[in-house]
Amino acid sequence: MVAVGAGAVALAVVVAVVQSSVAAAVLRGLMVLALVPCAAIDIEKRIIPNRITGPASVVALAAGLALDPGGELTRVASALAAGGFLLIASLLRPAGMGMGDVKLTGMMGLFLGRSVAVALFAALLASVLTGVVLATRRGVYAARKTALPFGPYLAFGGVLAALVGDAIIRAYLHLHG
Repeated sequence: MVAVGAGAVALAVVVAVVQSSVAAAVLRGLMVLALVPCAAIDIEKRIIPNRITGPASVVALAAGLALDPGGELTRVASALAAGGFLLIASLLRPAGMGMGDVKLTGMMGLFLGRSVAVALFAALLASVLTGVVLATRRGVYAARKTALPFGPYLAFGGVLAALVGDAIIRAYLHLHG
């Protein structure tokens, strides 16, 4: 677990350094510190602990209010939308996704704001690509029976969104605005 912690800190520093504001640097750096252990625990135990996502959500709200109070409404709305999207998916197919994934996505929205859409899209795309690779190598039936934890995909999407999510959102809005 020491290696996971060191990796989380190093990745958080990289994410923080590339941000355009102090608020984004703090929020996104803190998010990475929560995402990495959540992903590692999900891989090992198939659970995303509330003892990480709950306090991290409170930290996100407090840091957001302190550093960027004008953006708090957007971050909360983004958390509700992203978490709600996965909540619907988990209710429609309970065996496919756990509530930990829903809570993790909501937590990410509190840190990322509207860039959580990029995180969620990247996570879904990466998981589908993994499924395609598994189906190609093992066959469709075996791939469908392979359970993959979604937390690591969400963590990947969260880090990607922290690095380039704002630019992707701006480009999208510019093209469609």
